[in-house]
Amino acid sequence: MEPLASRLRPETLNDFIGQEHLVGDGKPLRVATEEGHLFSFILWGPPGVGKTTLARIYAKGLKAIFYELSAVSAGKGDIKAIVDEDTDGHPLQQVQGRPKVLFLDEIHRFNKAQQDYLLPFVESGKLTLIGATTENPSFEVIPALLSRCRVFVLNEHSADDMRAILRRAKKMSRFDLDIEARDWLIAMSGGDARTALSVLDQTLKLYKTPTIERLKQAVQSKHLRYDKHGEEHHNTISAFIKSLRAGQSDAAIYYLARMVEAGEAPLFIARRMVIFASEDVGLAQPTALVVANAVFRACETIGYPECAINLVHGVAYLAGCKKDRSAYDALLAAKEDVATYGNLPIPLHTRNAPTKLMKELGYGEGYEKYDKESYLPEELKGKKYLKRKKLEE
Repeated sequence: MEPLASRLRPETLNDFIGQEHLVGDGKPLRVATEEGHLFSFILWGPPGVGKTTLARIYAKGLKAIFYELSAVSAGKGDIKAIVDEDTDGHPLQQVQGRPKVLFLDEIHRFNKAQQDYLLPFVESGKLTLIGATTENPSFEVIPALLSRCRVFVLNEHSADDMRAILRRAKKMSRFDLDIEARDWLIAMSGGDARTALSVLDQTLKLYKTPTIERLKQAVQSKHLRYDKHGEEHHNTISAFIKSLRAGQSDAAIYYLARMVEAGEAPLFIARRMVIFASEDVGLAQPTALVVANAVFRACETIGYPECAINLVHGVAYLAGCKKDRSAYDALLAAKEDVATYGNLPIPLHTRNAPTKLMKELGYGEGYEKYDKESYLPEELKGKKYLKRKKLEE
C-alpha cells in the first residue's frame, strides 16, 4: 500500500501547508509557479518540510518535463541521459515547448566534480535545476553553480502546520488520535511532517488506534532513529567528538560508522574534525590540522562511498594524537577580557605610523624588534593567556 505521506502529498499550492513566506499570495514561489517563470533554484531546509512537493508543483505549473534524481545514487551518466533524451525528436531543453526540469534531491551529496559536470547544462538552459538540501548551500554547492540559482529557505513546520497535516491524515485514513497522542507526535517529529506521518503510518498498520505507547514503539524503527536535525544526530556527533578527545579510537570509529551508514553528510563530519584538530589537539601536534584539512578536501572531491575511507584514516590519526587545548583556552580567556574591558588603548609604540602627524603624536616611537616589554594594553600588562603544556606530558 502506498505510504501515508505519499498519499497525503498535495498537488497544488492551495493544498500545500506551511512555508507561507514562499507560497502565500504574492510570494516568490507562488508567483513563479502561477506565472510560469522558469529559473533554477535551491530549496534549503530541514527534512520533511515540503521540498520535493514544491519542486513537483512548480514543474507541473510550468508544464515541464520533470525528472527526479537523488544525489546519493545518481552520477554524471544520469545527467547526460536526461540532457540527451530525445523526446519526439526534440533532444534540446525545449520538448514541444516544454522545458526540462531536474529535481536533484540532496544536492550536497554531489561532489565538486559532479557539480562541475552539471554546471554547463544549467548555464546553457538545457536543464532547469531544482536542488534540495538540508545543508547550508554556501558550503555544499560550488560557487559557480550557486550563483546561477536562487536560494529559498524553508522552515520547520510549526505546531499549527503539523496539526493541520494530521487533521488531513485523519480525514483520509479515518482513525482516532487523541490530543495527548497528537501533541506527543508533533513534539517528537520536530517539525518534520514526513517523520510524523511515517511513525503514524507504521502504527496504523498494527493498530486501529495510535496511542502514545504504540507511537513510541513505531519510533524504534531503525529507519527513523537518525534525523540529521534531531536528538540522535546530536547524540552521535557528541559521542564521536568525546571519543576522539579521550583517545578512544575504536569508539570514535564506531560512531563514525553509524553516521556514515545513516547518510550523514561527509563534509559535516570532516568539518567537525578540522575544528577538533585545533581545539583539542592544538599545539601538541600541529600537523593534526594539516591532516584534518586533507580529509575535508578528500571528502569534498571524492564523496561517498569512498571518502568514508578518508574519514576513518583521519579519525584514527586524531584519536591517537596528544591533546593540548591551551591555544583554544587562551582565545576564550582573551575574549573574556575583550568583553570586560572593551577596546582598551593600544600602546603607542606598537601602533602603525603611516603619516607625519601620527609620528609626531608618538605612534611607533620606541618600538624595537623582539622587544621583551609587553605589547598588551596597560590594564592587562602581565596577563598570561597561553599556558602551554609541556610536550612530554
